[in-house]
Amino acid sequence: MSWETVIGLEIHAQLATRSKIFSGAATAYGAEPNTQACLVDLGYPGVLPVLNAEAVRMAVKFGLAIGASIAPRSVFARKNYFYPDLPKGYQISQYELPIVHDGRLDIELEDGSATSVHIIRAHLEEDAGKSLHENFPGLTALDLNRAGTPLIEIVSAPDMRSAKEAVAYMKKIHQLVRYLGICDGNMQEGSFRCDANVSVRRTGSAQLGTRTETKNLNSFRFLERAILFEVERQIEVLEGGGTVRQETRLYDPDRDETRSMRSKEEANDYRYFPDPDLLPVIIDAGFIAVVQAGMPELPEAKRARFVAAYGLGSGDAALLAASIELAAFFEAVVAAAPGSAKLAANWINGELMAALNRDALGIEASRVSPAQLAGLLRRIMDDTISGKLAKQVFELLWSEGGDADTIIDRQGLRQITDSSAIEAVIDQVLAANPDQVAEYRAGKTKVMGFLVGQIMKASAGKANPAQVNELLKRKLQGG
Repeated sequence: MSWETVIGLEIHAQLATRSKIFSGAATAYGAEPNTQACLVDLGYPGVLPVLNAEAVRMAVKFGLAIGASIAPRSVFARKNYFYPDLPKGYQISQYELPIVHDGRLDIELEDGSATSVHIIRAHLEEDAGKSLHENFPGLTALDLNRAGTPLIEIVSAPDMRSAKEAVAYMKKIHQLVRYLGICDGNMQEGSFRCDANVSVRRTGSAQLGTRTETKNLNSFRFLERAILFEVERQIEVLEGGGTVRQETRLYDPDRDETRSMRSKEEANDYRYFPDPDLLPVIIDAGFIAVVQAGMPELPEAKRARFVAAYGLGSGDAALLAASIELAAFFEAVVAAAPGSAKLAANWINGELMAALNRDALGIEASRVSPAQLAGLLRRIMDDTISGKLAKQVFELLWSEGGDADTIIDRQGLRQITDSSAIEAVIDQVLAANPDQVAEYRAGKTKVMGFLVGQIMKASAGKANPAQVNELLKRKLQGG
């Protein structure tokens, strides 16, 4: 009998507030260890937490984006456990009454199929500090800068049936929180990470298998690899007559395997109870309406608008809408070069993305700005340069900067559009290739490609290709 994989994800997104969720300490990344942890974060006696209203607004924003219910009353609870990087001995989180519940997210897979994932809840909580082991042989060093940083934990139902689905879902959440401006999504800095709950069951069975939780996966590749390993491991255990233990595991990317970390705790192990220092969070319809009014255009809506307003194909529109920065770059180019939408899409998804990938840069670090690319596209549109010459100009813009007009003039790249000048080159090439001319007139029309190439070579690539084709065909057919 075959096996079915069952996956649910718990995604932790660090909210992009300037201060922590219950204190005024800064959340900036990269500060010296233990310089951004105040007495509230450290749980000193007598201090009182105060809820950051911006964190609440961001959580509501996320709830609206996934069509979830926003709780009119939610409660913070203390999640009690001992760990060195948790100085209070408990984490402030939400348990029975989360701020967001019952949402849904549609995802598309690489093969074009689609599915929908139920999001059970998204709750606010504070992050713990960080335990460091490198450079401290035999010791554990603590950096508590991250203690108290606001998180939203997004908990899906066990709706995913493959590692590919889980990756597609995580990517969609990543795209969404960045579009909403509530999380920078920087996985290397720990701003966006997830825990994968994985189990297997016999195909056709309605009963869920025993799950394991693989913690702190901070890349899409690691998520996929960890799930694939864990599924294979669990099947091997079960087919060998063993029993899968409910436990927390860690993924080791160097060995490409998961390994046991500790037995999995149940909710009662944490002794949840309402935090006596924090009042319930009351959210009225007015607050939700204000947040709703400030919602940005989301990826699906942007993609549809790109198709309708600019006449783009769905594939190009999807690529451009993949990130809010890329979409903004595209629209800036089109605004500076009216009528260039399809051409701009081709160049951004083609030459520009190739250059960014080659130099390992994000769109925000592009060496060619929207204004520079727009200037280049304007010269293509008015036939100053051909598409082939434009690639030369683009490479010079990328490597040297400046503007397209200056580069075109300096390099002598202006396209030849004078018909008499082009005809002179054509006559020269035809005279030098009588055998090919005879072949064409004998019905072997494919030879025209060779003649066009010779003409472009003779003109140093400057002859207008459309005029070359038209004038050449006329001469060949005219005898």
